[in-house]
Amino acid sequence: MWDAPGLVAGVDEAGRGPLAGPVVAAAVILDDEKPIRGLADSKVLSPRRRDVLFDEIRAKALCCSIAEASVEEIDRLNILHATMLAMRRAVDGLRLRPVKVLVDGNRLPVLGVTAEAIVKGDATVASIAAASILAKVHRDRLCDALHEAHPQYGFGEHKGYSTAAHLEALREHGPCAAHRQSFAPVREAVR
Repeated sequence: MWDAPGLVAGVDEAGRGPLAGPVVAAAVILDDEKPIRGLADSKVLSPRRRDVLFDEIRAKALCCSIAEASVEEIDRLNILHATMLAMRRAVDGLRLRPVKVLVDGNRLPVLGVTAEAIVKGDATVASIAAASILAKVHRDRLCDALHEAHPQYGFGEHKGYSTAAHLEALREHGPCAAHRQSFAPVREAVR
């Protein structure tokens, strides 16, 4: 398929699976004149490397945007629709308008621009990898702040994912406002 010339944005999300916290999406338009070395799927990078790349992406990209869908939106819409909402907000937040958006995965949010879903795009498309890093670092920092507010759950360690320690804390303390009430392990902890 022939693509019109112009800016292309990569989009990815972080935090679909956790039991707590928002889902975060990022959109990035890279600058071909300022390449960033070492871009990769955020899951294969160390936290320290992600932090370094986060700052470099913010400094070198033509533009980028990070957006969230809240716990309340996740519970009201479901996680898939909340993820699509966060992705749309990230694209809408871009200062420059892309002619095309490349989205990691196999589903596309409703956008007012041409878009393509790319399975495992975070491992093969630089702008999607950059978006995955921005979303992951932003979400991890939110979880660190959650940990400060609710240390009994260990959000700083598990980032809201369903670990044995997190499930034990849920059973012991019940859910807090940051927990996704629509997720089965959280609902079960309320009983």
